[in-house]
Amino acid sequence: MAAVRKLLGRGELPPGFPGRLDADEAVLATARLAGGGHLVVTSRGLWLPEGSDAVRRLGWHLVSKASWQNGALALVEAREREVLSGAVLLEDLPVQRLRLAEPGKVPEVVHARVTGSIRSRHHRELPGSADALSAGAPRGGAWFVQRKVAGRDGIVLQVRPDPGTDDAAVRQVAGDVARTLGLRPE
Repeated sequence: MAAVRKLLGRGELPPGFPGRLDADEAVLATARLAGGGHLVVTSRGLWLPEGSDAVRRLGWHLVSKASWQNGALALVEAREREVLSGAVLLEDLPVQRLRLAEPGKVPEVVHARVTGSIRSRHHRELPGSADALSAGAPRGGAWFVQRKVAGRDGIVLQVRPDPGTDDAAVRQVAGDVARTLGLRPE
């Protein structure tokens, strides 16, 4: 079976892996976690352990940041906070540190997949709330990132507001940018 998986471009899954890969999902790398379990890196995302007998796949388009630091993969996952017309507002969750017993090629593959999902990105300054502006507070801003979603056609516009930026301003500008790009809601 290992030879068949290799011919099909699929690496080996760890013994007892509880996840179910999509038919066209290829295993790119795996690593044993120091505390038990495995991190499985596929063409669709990262399979993260959840409890003792469960895993979940985190799509590449929802990995805000990933870096290799002191034997651990530092991972910032984005949560879709709100879907607008043609754009998705994100918020970053707290950093997770996954200590890998033997990292192998996992750090390099993760880096390549995260950066490869990004088609464009830019930061735009936006007005803060009216109270903040009148008080002389700094203006807010947001990151606008166009990303490819593994397994789907097209791109998604993700908007990640800076802390303290007025939500109404973010929604307005995100909608304008999505319309300019010709993006439609799914």
